[in-house]
Amino acid sequence: MAFDGEGFELAYRTHAARLRAVAYHVLGDRDAAEDAVHAALVRVWSSGAYRAERGALLPYLIACVRREALDQARGARRRSAREYRAAPAAELPDAAAAIDPVETQRLHRALDALPAAQRDVIVQAYYGGRTLAEIALAGGVPLGTVKSRLAGALRRLHGALAQGGPW
Repeated sequence: MAFDGEGFELAYRTHAARLRAVAYHVLGDRDAAEDAVHAALVRVWSSGAYRAERGALLPYLIACVRREALDQARGARRRSAREYRAAPAAELPDAAAAIDPVETQRLHRALDALPAAQRDVIVQAYYGGRTLAEIALAGGVPLGTVKSRLAGALRRLHGALAQGGPW
């Protein structure tokens, strides 16, 4: 049995702020949280899945909204990963096309001397135009790890290039 229009409106007015907070906690985006609340409430309202004899309405709605928000988050991660895989690989600039080919060759040597994980972050961020969050998501590593790799790579590059090496 589906909610009647008045019951749905009352439930929304009474619990919407709390439900948005739950969705926002999962999604971290205000608009996406509102969409999750709306989608979950419409699903509950149209299906008539809530049964008062099973328990209070608010915990039931929180569970439905949280599930909807998690589904949206998983979908967004899958889309992002697909887009990342479909994007062309980041390439280092061509030494012949650079303003100073000697400096470009020095940079290539310095990049080649980096550990693979650090080099990958540098190439994706600076030559691939990816954000650190995108790199973390695609690599399946925490954002803090990507930031640490980038910081370490930049320190090493600075040290290598400031000394006039690598030759």
